[in-house]
Amino acid sequence: MSFVWTLTGYAVLSCMTWGGLAADPPLESYNVDRASLTVSGVSSGAIMASQLHVIYSSHVMGAGLVAGVPFACSGGNLAGLTTCMKTPALESVATFEALVSSGALFGNVDATYHMRHDKVFIFSGAEDTVVHPGNGPNIARFYEHFIHDRHNIKKVFDMHTEHCMPTENFGGACTVLSKTNYLNNCGYNGAFEILNFLYGGHLTRPSSNTTQAGELRKFNQAEFFAAPPLTYSLDTTGYIYVPSGCRSKSHRCKLHVALHGCKMGRHYINEDYVRHGGYNEVGELNDVIILYPQVVPTTLNPFGCWDGYGYTGVWFATNKGFQEEGIRRMMKQVMGGW
Repeated sequence: MSFVWTLTGYAVLSCMTWGGLAADPPLESYNVDRASLTVSGVSSGAIMASQLHVIYSSHVMGAGLVAGVPFACSGGNLAGLTTCMKTPALESVATFEALVSSGALFGNVDATYHMRHDKVFIFSGAEDTVVHPGNGPNIARFYEHFIHDRHNIKKVFDMHTEHCMPTENFGGACTVLSKTNYLNNCGYNGAFEILNFLYGGHLTRPSSNTTQAGELRKFNQAEFFAAPPLTYSLDTTGYIYVPSGCRSKSHRCKLHVALHGCKMGRHYINEDYVRHGGYNEVGELNDVIILYPQVVPTTLNPFGCWDGYGYTGVWFATNKGFQEEGIRRMMKQVMGGW
């Protein structure tokens, strides 16, 4: 594998930011319980969510992974990622575990003991033709190595869904691969199930009458990167949903980062994911701020995926990764500290 876990030196990026490249307003800080930080994602977003969780486990308390593959599965190249997606029987979960442990020793990810009490929600659709469903059990085995209580790992592997973010009532047929937005109407509120599990099982469930009474805001994503965002396939615009109960900043709220998948950013499907993925309604009823970072397609990343194989460089799955560090700065800004 071409990972660089054992290297101690790396090029220091310029401290210069690029906040002037986008017309969107700056991202604000809110009254957030810093112990409430969770992440989730679908497809490549699930890969990035797992990377954020492992890398920053001293801050991130849980992750929801929909149609993903195990951490470090790609070995740092696209061919490796393709093998993971299609033939999970060839994956060595023990190798992935060892990579994380060695990475922690060299300071490239947080110490693994931080994950021991975390919660992880894993969803693999039984009819997924893009990412083989066998990846779900492999992700579970990976996390079982680090999480002490297996009740803190929820596995949903028996739903007959295609490669998608499953929703309660939005999108195409559940068992049909989407040609539009990869949001499928499965009669299953994936966003609620993820957040409810990560936050202890007592959240209020949205109904068909629940409205997004808060605000979905654009923000200048460019100011969080030390180089032009497009260099690493990042958009200059991000989104954040601020529930009505969190706008005044007098009430303590939670923060969740929801990561879109390939071909699911705003350049592909406009605002479908950030408006109809199901997260906002859950956030509204339960005072959970939802942060939506955005990726754009480039020559090296034609489908607008998060980096799960190294197109941004060899540090992509470490705390020196360009995308991870940018998202960390966003999370820090929303929470008012790290």
